[in-house]
Amino acid sequence: MNEKSNPKILGIVGSPRRGGNTETIVDEVLAGEKEAGADTDKIILNELDIAPCQGCNSCAGKGKCQFDDDMDIINEKISESSVLVFGTPVYFWGPTGQFKVFTDRLLAASRQGIIKNKKIILVIPLGGSEPIARHTIGMLTDTINYLNAEVFAKVISPNTMEVEDLIQKKEVLAKARQYGKDVVKA
Repeated sequence: MNEKSNPKILGIVGSPRRGGNTETIVDEVLAGEKEAGADTDKIILNELDIAPCQGCNSCAGKGKCQFDDDMDIINEKISESSVLVFGTPVYFWGPTGQFKVFTDRLLAASRQGIIKNKKIILVIPLGGSEPIARHTIGMLTDTINYLNAEVFAKVISPNTMEVEDLIQKKEVLAKARQYGKDVVKA
């Protein structure tokens, strides 16, 4: 990151399951970033009040969404962060509803330029095989490219239904922590 002060990193968890696979992997990425000297923060989307995008396009003119909700808090934290960690499990071949609402609402943030040039680590655990994640990976990669940000790394963990499954995958957790360290040094 080559900044004089500690870089700020924001983890955004789209799973409704506290302490589940998504949050556990995001926490590993954040732990690696913290070990490398970053200041970290984490948001749990399911605990916030975020209205779905209405497609009104008011953000095109005002540069801000018409809604005054918790997305304002997220946008402020995003603007202060140099790296983002986007975590969502795969629910029926896509991200969770919470994460989809969040990504839809990023349109206003993109018009404010607060995501441009940020590095993003994707965290995507899923109960099935890796090909099932292709739509989620593709959607998030395309969204990040549209926002003029960079996918720095992807932590995909197939066949990970329960936390007990994840605990057996020490290589996934080690990779998540290493990506956290690597992004801070980049």
